[in-house]
Amino acid sequence: MSLPLNPAMAATFAPPVMEARRWLQGVTFTHDRPLINVSQAAPVESPPLGLRQALAEAALSEGAAHLYGPVLGLPELRAEITAQWSVAYGGAISADQVAITQGCNQAFTAVMSTLAGAGDEVILPTPWYFNHKMWLDMQGVHAVPLATGADLLPDPEKAAALITPRTRAIALVSPNNPGGVEYPPALIAAFRDLCRARGLALILDETYRDFDSRDGRPHDLFTDPDWDDVLIHLYSFSKAYRLTGHRVGAVVASARQLAEVEKFLDTVAICPGQLGQIGALWGMRNLSQWVAGERAEILRRRAAMVAGFSALPDWRLMGCGAYFAYVEHPFASASPELAQRMVREAGVLMLPGTMFQPDSHAEGARQFRIAFANVDETGITALFDRLAGFAG
Repeated sequence: MSLPLNPAMAATFAPPVMEARRWLQGVTFTHDRPLINVSQAAPVESPPLGLRQALAEAALSEGAAHLYGPVLGLPELRAEITAQWSVAYGGAISADQVAITQGCNQAFTAVMSTLAGAGDEVILPTPWYFNHKMWLDMQGVHAVPLATGADLLPDPEKAAALITPRTRAIALVSPNNPGGVEYPPALIAAFRDLCRARGLALILDETYRDFDSRDGRPHDLFTDPDWDDVLIHLYSFSKAYRLTGHRVGAVVASARQLAEVEKFLDTVAICPGQLGQIGALWGMRNLSQWVAGERAEILRRRAAMVAGFSALPDWRLMGCGAYFAYVEHPFASASPELAQRMVREAGVLMLPGTMFQPDSHAEGARQFRIAFANVDETGITALFDRLAGFAG
């Protein structure tokens, strides 16, 4: 006799990255032809030495680093975010509008728990970030797919047509995961205006903001003195400072909304990890030039991806930016089958588009996401050699 399962949880699909890793079982890769893993958007190297030293010193000398802290995060980190982001975005953000979470995924789950319950609806542009879809499924919230066109940019007018009395929010990710596209400021503002007019929350996930190819602020939402009546902003320190294992994210929203977020965070985690927050604070104060170098490297890899696909005319590059390229393949077989064959025949692991699309969107079978930020330019050259030699 098996134990009962929550039907909503049981109906939620398995974690895509974990599923893809299982495709590696029983496959042997050689020194001359190692696996090229472009399945997950995560730094593969440790944080810079100075940050690691700061973590070590805090672990050894700061007793409070091992104790419970404030549910909404360290005041010093919240104040630093307030100061730096008010300047960067050209607006006014106060410390009581900032909360720290255990990664950006928890930021999304926390704010979504304050906005929507079972039977409610949230609009997600497709291809969507699968963990956003998974959380909504687990909670019995209906994820309403907003199909994007060939440029992968969502259309506010099409979104407006999907709004019902049960709609609670529209969630955007820019630079986009999985599409890589950078949403123009005017497009983001149009979604802000739509959400404000219809009484919805606009959730803007900027996990990959530090690798945006554009100089200056990516949008003007915070210049609106009433930004907090519609905007909920999410961020992750994982990518900029290579702190994935420490799980540090942030929410910027109204103090009223964060009072509700605090209930969720206190129940789920009590407080974010102290050492990770110390590392994020040290990074904000000391690593601006280092992060600029990381951005320059990612932009070089992006250029290599664009050049590589220009030499593969049968493939179509739909979007490319930050950590991702999103592509359409030229083969008759569907992307899930091709993805598993590529592991065995080409030594390449990447995720099929079906992991980012609802079953009703047939285009997912023609698509792949490539997390190229994990691979240097030599590795990108090898990737294109293998794609060119893959028979499909």
